[in-house]
Amino acid sequence: MRRDTLRWPGLLVVAAAAALLASACEITVDAGPFSVHEEKRFQVTGTPDLSLTTFDGSVEIRSWDKPEILVEIEKRASDKTLAEAIKVRTEQSGSTITVDVKKPDGGQPTFGFKVSPSARIVASVPRHCNIVARSEDGSIKIERVDGRIDLHTGDGSVRGVDIAGTLRVHTGDGLLRFDDVTGSIDLESGDGGARVSGTLQSVKLKTGDGSVEVRAEEGSSMTDDWEIRTGDGGLRLELPEKFGASLDASTGDGVVRVRGFGEPVTGGRDEEGRRELKRPLSGGGRLLRLRSDSGSIVVKTL
Repeated sequence: MRRDTLRWPGLLVVAAAAALLASACEITVDAGPFSVHEEKRFQVTGTPDLSLTTFDGSVEIRSWDKPEILVEIEKRASDKTLAEAIKVRTEQSGSTITVDVKKPDGGQPTFGFKVSPSARIVASVPRHCNIVARSEDGSIKIERVDGRIDLHTGDGSVRGVDIAGTLRVHTGDGLLRFDDVTGSIDLESGDGGARVSGTLQSVKLKTGDGSVEVRAEEGSSMTDDWEIRTGDGGLRLELPEKFGASLDASTGDGVVRVRGFGEPVTGGRDEEGRRELKRPLSGGGRLLRLRSDSGSIVVKTL
């Protein structure tokens, strides 16, 4: 009896190990400590057009006072061989530049584990630069750039500061945060909150889930209709006192409140506690459409 009792724990360990191997043939883990650094330099004139793509990793872009573009790539993997297998394809035609970082072909298992290589991109560019940046999985950050900017990540936050021109951003899942923006914005997050401030002309902002805050500084104006929408969360919009617009706001669960912009024409009806509200702001203007499926909406003066 004693021998049988002592044998059972060992049998259980073997059985558990066999079950693990049968059910998890491939386990993905974070990239290891090995990294390979690579640099690409491009001489440019005027306003260059730069395209950056990485299969997995963050992207950072900032301006400097040089007539050239420097792109630094940090390739990471569990070993040096796999890190070096990450390929960087570059192309330049005049001031049009493409940098594309490719995932290594196949995989290299190590003791039953399959590592996930990644490649982080850091780009230094002239202040005036048109940029397209893509990451399948990673955050994106941009600072002090003027131009046409198009940013996309499958999963990660997107942040920027001191941006001018047109800004188009999409993330499948992540926070959107932009400060000191001048110009037009078209932002979308599948799941994540959003905060934007600056001198705005055109605003399209949508998130599937998360609170939204937009602060349009003095000097902002509507060059076309604005639309701000959240699937689940509160919405707060701050505007200059004399900002003219035709407000159309509604929420599925919450209330719409307006502070300032002169006396509304309500026919004696109280605006407080309403889920839908249409009224002119400071004399009216282009359409300002605000929507929240679940959350209150507040529109107020600066």
